[in-house]
Amino acid sequence: MDFHSLAGFLVEQFRSHRDECAYRQRRGYRTESFTYGKVLDLASRFANELDRRQIFRGDRVMIWGANSAEWVAAFFGCVLRGVVVVPMDDAASLDFVIRVAQQVDAKLLVAAHQHAEECTSLAVPTLVLEDIESALADPAAGNELYEEPASVPGRGPGVEPHPEIQPNAILQIVFTSGTTADPKGVVITHANVLANIAPVEQQIRRYLKYERLVHPIRFLNLLPLSHVFGQFLGMYLPPVLGGTVIFQEELKPSEIVNTIQRERVSVLVSVPRVLQSLKQKIERDFESDGRAGWLQQRLAAAKEKHFLRRWWTFRKIHKQFGWKFWAFISGGAALDPETEEFWRRLGYAVIQGYGLTETTSLISLNHPFRTGQGSIGKVLAGREVKLAPDGEILVRGGGVASGYWDIRGAHAVSDAEGWYRTGDIGELDTEGNLYFKGRKKEVIVTPAGMNVYPDDLEAALRRQTEVKDCVVVGVERGGNAEPCAVLILRNDGNAEQAVRRANESLAEFQRMRMWIAWPEEDFPRTSTQKPKRALIAKLVQERMQASSASTSPPNARDRLGSGNELANLIEKVSGRPATNLSGDASLDSDLGLSSLDRVELLGALEDRYQVDLSEARFSSVRTIGDLEKMLHGEATAGKGYHYPHWSLRWPVTWLRLLAHYLLMRPAILLLGWPRIEGRENLRGMSGPLLVISNHIDHVDPGFILTALPARFRNHLATAAGGERLESLRSPAPDRNLLARMYDRTKWAMGVSLLNLFPLPRESGFRRSFAYAGEAVDRGYSVLVFPEGRHTTDGKMNPFRSGIGLLAQNLGIPVLPMRIDGLFERKQAGKKFAPPWTIRVRIGKPIKFSSEVAPEAIAAELQRAVAKL
Repeated sequence: MDFHSLAGFLVEQFRSHRDECAYRQRRGYRTESFTYGKVLDLASRFANELDRRQIFRGDRVMIWGANSAEWVAAFFGCVLRGVVVVPMDDAASLDFVIRVAQQVDAKLLVAAHQHAEECTSLAVPTLVLEDIESALADPAAGNELYEEPASVPGRGPGVEPHPEIQPNAILQIVFTSGTTADPKGVVITHANVLANIAPVEQQIRRYLKYERLVHPIRFLNLLPLSHVFGQFLGMYLPPVLGGTVIFQEELKPSEIVNTIQRERVSVLVSVPRVLQSLKQKIERDFESDGRAGWLQQRLAAAKEKHFLRRWWTFRKIHKQFGWKFWAFISGGAALDPETEEFWRRLGYAVIQGYGLTETTSLISLNHPFRTGQGSIGKVLAGREVKLAPDGEILVRGGGVASGYWDIRGAHAVSDAEGWYRTGDIGELDTEGNLYFKGRKKEVIVTPAGMNVYPDDLEAALRRQTEVKDCVVVGVERGGNAEPCAVLILRNDGNAEQAVRRANESLAEFQRMRMWIAWPEEDFPRTSTQKPKRALIAKLVQERMQASSASTSPPNARDRLGSGNELANLIEKVSGRPATNLSGDASLDSDLGLSSLDRVELLGALEDRYQVDLSEARFSSVRTIGDLEKMLHGEATAGKGYHYPHWSLRWPVTWLRLLAHYLLMRPAILLLGWPRIEGRENLRGMSGPLLVISNHIDHVDPGFILTALPARFRNHLATAAGGERLESLRSPAPDRNLLARMYDRTKWAMGVSLLNLFPLPRESGFRRSFAYAGEAVDRGYSVLVFPEGRHTTDGKMNPFRSGIGLLAQNLGIPVLPMRIDGLFERKQAGKKFAPPWTIRVRIGKPIKFSSEVAPEAIAAELQRAVAKL
């Protein structure tokens, strides 16, 4: 690999795969795709926008938002011009972002919608991340047209890297996550990143001839691009393989599994906590089926078996994830040996990488086919590793960052001999495998891979009047830790209130969900009067293990008993006792549930109770009592609805087309040849569309299909009553064999010939909307009856607000239609109508902004249908 800058490497890789899919991401219920060529073009336009704004080589641009193809393009555009990127974690607090912007003298902030709205007080020009593509393409959106540099044949315009970018030029400044004191950024150069890419690329080249057999390799990347390891596996490595990266914000285990199967993912890239959550989901599924014992027996027997034997034993799990899925890549924190061994015995590869921001992510990496069990891999070429006398891992080489950037000025990361002290304790075996044994530094690394600095949390606690002194220590959890406040209080102060107020000034991932009032007048201290943190942490850990009592004792009423299923689920998710807690016990303070814990609990509750819970409502749940009310109130036990993905593909599509012209169309014309009005409103429209209509009878879809032009009619998916459709798919056991066969046949005919999919009235609608999004991605229009039920008096029922949510998230034009004359024939008990008695009117398509509220969209659509 012979490149002077990362820009040259990326341009070469993106050009060589320009027509292949680089990124896929969810937007609402749709999935967007970006080719390498499209990202390259967008990066070029962003680079030219920097020129237009007179942002030059060495200036700093901040990027603050969730993973997306636009994030990659903005980063890449900065790299092309030698502009320094300052990535911000999506969960960073506004206060922290403001202080970083001031420290680096940012010339531009590229922020996600929700962050851009927060930044009105920040004196830095702002671009909305999600709107980059439209803003740079449309001069009316606030951009004057700029003159493109001369194009190079076969390369495209404006994608040549700045000629003066040298290897030692600063690429980015990464501010370690969590610090609320003076921000300290790690300065990473182009040479640092290239030194990490080179040895991995060299190894990959050996296997490219085999990669053709499974091309493309698809990565589901759940690591943030604001972190160096997330960048490595989201931007630098996939182009070498011509792979596809899928971005997803949803961390619920069931959604991750659905995405892996739907997108035919090959490799999941995540923090250890996600692997643990997925492990627990599989265990819950087997427990619900009464097969927990079978799973444990097979896992025990699989220890020494060949990979293929293990794969066959657990083939149903492999089917659940999809046949193409084969590996996990874990980074950002230590993966516990139990979880690693669980996935290995199931027949999956578990690849661990070890590194820090100061080493530009990678120090060592496991070989996917020759992993040392429990190891964090072998040291990569181009860097040296040695162990200090106390076991601390020391590293030097091209990947070690050039220095820190902070308000006191830049200073070196490594010592005079080039060794960087990682603060981690390790071991090396005779084969060169590196093993992680613990942390020496005081930084707390959570299971989500976030760095939490005790000094920052202690500063927030000391601002509380009740706190005389405090120490924040890490309580062990799955090989990582979570912060616990150890408090010495004044005059019997309230520890819970002090911690709550302190948490208000901290980012979500920094918040303390465990605390202990220290029983003595002072902490044990060293000769220099520093608290003996190791001793305090040991005593706290022992107390946590010995006692199941909460720091905020529960009331004597409404306690959760040991047999309570909700308590059992909470215990499994949190790892802490939940029995004998009262209904007003806090999920945050009493049980210490982090945001990732909440996501896992939401998934566990939906799996266990087969309900569809509102994520918005769940985010507002504070106590166990709130959770119980939500489960018994809003959530309705439901069935597992079946979504016929096969009906969207050949050969069913051909069969449906044939059936329409041979069976359905003649039948509708016989029932009542409809008068069709308004087809001129569809001139120039090619779809997809969200088609809505009033709902009179079960034959409504036939009249809608007959009225639509062929280009829409032949590609239309129809939402049907989920409960009724599922009762045909899964007949009640008390029905006889012939009746069940008849029901199944009706279901198969409806799904295949009418392209029906379930839209439940009570629960499960989010899954239905996601299926509608998949249909739209495949070029299908979607027909929905927003009333949700047939009219009983000829007047329209109120439209359900769900239609507004669907229209908002699909982002396609909505076509209002109306059927008249059919209700009168139905009331008269007549099955046939004279020609043109029934009338179908087609309105003008309506496009809504994503900013319009779902309720307003539903009301506007009802008015549009009523006017026809």
